[in-house]
Amino acid sequence: MVAEDEAIIRMDLRELLGEEGYDVVAECGRGDEAVELVRTHQPDVALLDIKMPGMDGISAAREIAADRLAAVVLVTAFSQRELIEEAGDAGVHGYVVKPFERHDLVPAIEVALARFRTEQNLVDQATSAEQRLESRKVIDRAKGALMDGSGLSEQAAFDFIQKTAMQTRRTMRDVAQGVLDGELRP
Repeated sequence: MVAEDEAIIRMDLRELLGEEGYDVVAECGRGDEAVELVRTHQPDVALLDIKMPGMDGISAAREIAADRLAAVVLVTAFSQRELIEEAGDAGVHGYVVKPFERHDLVPAIEVALARFRTEQNLVDQATSAEQRLESRKVIDRAKGALMDGSGLSEQAAFDFIQKTAMQTRRTMRDVAQGVLDGELRP
């Protein structure tokens, strides 16, 4: 997705990206439109200019990055250190200064995509770990309830949850929740 308020530069970017094997799924000249286009078209990467009407590129990048919608590369004529730092704080994955050459843009896109995928993997791993921890907590509470309510040993309570999950084709967490809700007893 390309967001650039100068139509000529936007056309050049579209052409260059096409020649490099990228598919441009959407383009616009406004930052607020860029965020909506990214939500709608779900591109792998959003190329944004900084100075655009509606919403500047850094604000658009901040929204796109906050929702982890796409990798973001700023393509801009501005190279002030403050803007670069602000872009980094906004979650931008790449920064290319105009005028740029083809050999400047493609590496920036590929590095941005790699960084974005790494971030996604880390988020997925953290989410998975949180879910496992929450499941473990529910299972431990259910074991405690079975030990107190039915006089089972810890191993027998665990075995009951595990076997019931296998027999009913449910997760151990679902079975444990059923025990806690009073729906399941040995």
